[in-house]
Order: sequence, then C-alpha cells, then structure tokens
Amino acid sequence: MSQNPLKLHIDPTPAKSAHETTNDQAAWHSTRLSPADWLVPFPEACISELDNVIQALRSYPQPITHLRPGMLSLTACTRVMSQVQHKIEHQTGLAVVDRIPVERYSLEENKAIGWLLGQMLGQVINQKWNGALLYDVMDSGKPLGYGVRRSVTNLAQPFHTDGAWLWSPPEYVGLFCLQPAAKGGLSRFASLQTVHQALQQHHPELLARLYQPFYWDCQAEHSPNDTPYRRHPVYTHDGTALVTRYYDNYIYNGYNLAGESLDSQGQEALKVMRSLVEAPDHWVEFRIEKGQFQYLNNRQFAHARTEFSDSENSQKRHLLRLWNRNQSTSHLDGPIEP
Repeated sequence: MSQNPLKLHIDPTPAKSAHETTNDQAAWHSTRLSPADWLVPFPEACISELDNVIQALRSYPQPITHLRPGMLSLTACTRVMSQVQHKIEHQTGLAVVDRIPVERYSLEENKAIGWLLGQMLGQVINQKWNGALLYDVMDSGKPLGYGVRRSVTNLAQPFHTDGAWLWSPPEYVGLFCLQPAAKGGLSRFASLQTVHQALQQHHPELLARLYQPFYWDCQAEHSPNDTPYRRHPVYTHDGTALVTRYYDNYIYNGYNLAGESLDSQGQEALKVMRSLVEAPDHWVEFRIEKGQFQYLNNRQFAHARTEFSDSENSQKRHLLRLWNRNQSTSHLDGPIEP
C-alpha cells in the first residue's frame, strides 16, 4: 500500500519572528529603483516542487488551510521565500516572485500554492471577522459602501496599508496574481519611511500629531455589539522599528462613526502626508502579471492600484491576498479572552 506523502517530512521549525531591526534601505526614492530591485526569479527547481505538491494533493486531497510547508519537500521554494523576506524586511520592502505557472493548475490548486508559499513567511492570519484566511481580490459588481471594500470593486484604490484599524496590523501582505485585468489595475508602492523623513525635516509639528491617536473605521469587521471604530496613531515605534498605519479615508470615516470632529492640526497633518505619499518621487508603478506573487512590508510601506476593467471575453482580474503577522494569535482583532 502506498504511503500518503503529505504525512512525510513534517517541519517542526516555528514561524519566523517579526523583523527586529529598522530597514536601513526603506527610505528610498523612485529614481533609485528598478524592477531588478524587487523581482525574485522562480527557478525550474521550484516549479518541479510545486508539480509534486499538486500531484500529491490530487491523490490525497486535504483542506487547503490544513496544509503546512513541511508536509512535502519544498527546499527550493523555501530558499526563494527567504529571498522574499530579506527584500521586504531589509531592502526595498517589496518582492515580486516571477513567476509561478498558474495556468497548469486549477483555482483550488493555485490557492493551495499561495497558502503554502505564504506560510513560509510566518503565520497567516484572518482577514475578515468570519475567519477567512484567503481573500479574493476581484470585482464583485457591488457598489462601494459600508462593509464593501474597494478591494472587491474595480475602482482605483488610494495609497494605504492593510488592516490599519486592527490591534496589530499585518506585517506582510501577499498578492498572488491568478489573472490580471484586461486594462488598468496597475500596482503602486510608496515608502512611508521616506515620507516620515520629509515630515521630520519640514513639518515636525505635524509629524508629532501623527504620533497621536486618530479614530479609524473598522470596515464592519467587528462583533455586532462592538463599536465600529478604533483609536490608533498613524506612526509609532515598536522599540526596534518604525510602524505605520495609513489610510486617510478610514480615518475620516472613523471620525464620522465616532460622532467626533477631526482637529484642524490632524486635518493638516493628513493633508500634508497625502501630498508626500503621492509625490511621484516617492512611489513606483508596475503591472503585476499572471503568476507573479507580490509580497510587501505592510508596516513601513503603502500600496495602491489604478482603476481597472475586465473584458467580457476574458476572465476577471483575480488576485489572492494573504496577511502575515507573527504575534501569538491569528484572530482578526486581538487575542480572544478565555
């Protein structure tokens, strides 16, 4: 009788710890970067490993979220994801794996691949109150509204960090491109450490306000009896590194939900910060292609996308999103009390 290969080679190594040092290369300007700074080749050895994984899953199906990287030999893939982690922690803050042959696999198989590779960067956490660990970024056809995020529309999305209202935002955000848009949907990426330096040099009084709390909209991701907003500063320091939460739309919404007015200095700080984030010298733009897997440092960098449209004769734009955070719980909004 053949042995289930998914039971072999269990990796007892715990998830990697959060970054412990400040990213010395994080405060970059776009003129200094090129695609070579964020692209990470995905060699043939990795593709062979994925083929073996998928073949094993076809013979021994398992729920995706039960899979762990140590269940099969993924040595080459682990090396690639180590390069990804080095880039997002210590270099540009962005890495794009280029590329995984998603056309070989079914949708569920590609989700399994994204889940396994994402876990190599640490604990994958919930993205919704219902416990969803894998999130489909695609146009749902629903109009933008409370509880309907821009990520499920085809609208442009301004610069932001994911999960900014959470007790502890995700450290990393992964976007696995299963199908690009027919038109538009370009990715943009900005350094919030560069913005911090500019504020420190030219607007220290506004930077001080950004270190004080703001109300944040929870985007309806909370228990029915809970308040729909939280209070957090934009900038903090965790003792070893700068940590940023950024999405000014969620702040303005948060004040509306709280029935409070944002103070004039807070308004000015957000206005100046947005002008710096959107300054062309502070961000890069690229198109994420089919099979590319983008990972970014979500606590020191912001990302955005342009409006897109899907062709009636082709598949819809579809990215699979993962959030990683290495604190003790994967729950969306903090440890659950016993």
